[in-house]
Amino acid sequence: MEIFHELVSAYLEDGLPVGSSRLARSGKFDFSPASIRSKMSDLEDAGLLFAPHTSAGRVPTETGLRLFVDGLMEFNRDIPAEQRQSIDSECAARGISLNQLLDKTSKTLSGLSNCASLVLSPSSEAELQHFEFVPIGVDRALAVLVRSDGQVENRLIDLPAGVPALAMTRAANYMNAKLKNNSMIYAASLIRSEIAHHKAELDELTTALVEQGLGIWSDGIGGDDAALILRGQANLLDDIQAAEGLAEIRGLFDALDARENALRLLDATRDGDGVKIFIGAENNLFASTGCSLVIAPYRNNDRSIIGAIGVLGPRHMNYARIIPMVDYTSKAIDRVLGR
Repeated sequence: MEIFHELVSAYLEDGLPVGSSRLARSGKFDFSPASIRSKMSDLEDAGLLFAPHTSAGRVPTETGLRLFVDGLMEFNRDIPAEQRQSIDSECAARGISLNQLLDKTSKTLSGLSNCASLVLSPSSEAELQHFEFVPIGVDRALAVLVRSDGQVENRLIDLPAGVPALAMTRAANYMNAKLKNNSMIYAASLIRSEIAHHKAELDELTTALVEQGLGIWSDGIGGDDAALILRGQANLLDDIQAAEGLAEIRGLFDALDARENALRLLDATRDGDGVKIFIGAENNLFASTGCSLVIAPYRNNDRSIIGAIGVLGPRHMNYARIIPMVDYTSKAIDRVLGR
C-alpha cells in the first residue's frame, strides 16, 4: 500500500504513467526496481493499477483512484489564505443578483483550480417580491422581477412608441399589488381574470404593459429552466492532447448543456452531505472522457439544497487541493444566502 500511495501521488502530479525506476529514485523505498515491479504487478492483479501501453509504467484504475481519494489521500481541510480571500471577496459583493454571484464565483474557482468550474442553479420557485420597468432608451425597458430568495430575473422588452414613465409606474404598481408573496402562476391568473372582467381599472396603454410584463416569463409560468454555468473550459481542453480526447470533452460540454443532465447531476449531490467526487465512469456523463468532478451543494437560509458548485478536471487533478477549495466555496455561498 505504501508503493500504491506513492505511485498514485506521482501520477496526480503530471498524469503520466509511473514506472518502478521512478519510484525507486524517490528514495522512499529500500527496494530494487525489480522488487517494486513485482509489487506493482500484485496491485495490477488486484484491479488497482493498469498499464496504458506495453512496457509503460502504471496508472491507477478508477477503483484505485477511488480507494486513494477515500482513504489514503493526505490533505489539509483548510485552504490557503489567499484562496479564501479571493472567494470571500466575490461573495461579499453587494447589489448583484444570485446568478451574478454564481457567475463571478465560478470564474474565481476556475482560476484557482486551473480546471473548468461548474455551477448548477435550478429555476427559483420562491414567491414573488417586486416588479418594475426600468427605461433604458426611447422605446426599450428592462422588466425586472425580484423573488423572495433574492434571485433577480431581467428581460429586455420593446415599448410602444411614446409610452410615458407614468404608465410604466402605474403598471408596475398594479402588478406589485397582485404579485407580492404569490407564485407567478397564481398572480398571472388573477391579473388576467381582472383584466378580462374589466376590474383592473387600467387604461389601454397600462393594460398592454401589464400583459407584456406577464407574458415574458414563459407566459406567466415562471423563470428559466435549470441553469448551468460552465467556466474555464479551455483549461480542460489544454490538458487533452489526442484529437479523440478533444471530441469527447466537447461532447461532454454539449451533454452538460442539456437541462435533464444538469438536473440529474444536481440530484446526485443531494445524496449525502458535503463534497461528492465522481471519478470517470462512476457517472455516465464522464464515462468516456477521462474526467472527474468534485462538487458540493449550496443551500438557502432554510438549509434546503438549491444548487451545486464544483470543479471539472482530468482524472489526475490535484484532489488534495481542490476538494477543500470546493467545500469552502459552497459554504461561502451558503453564508451569503443565509444572510
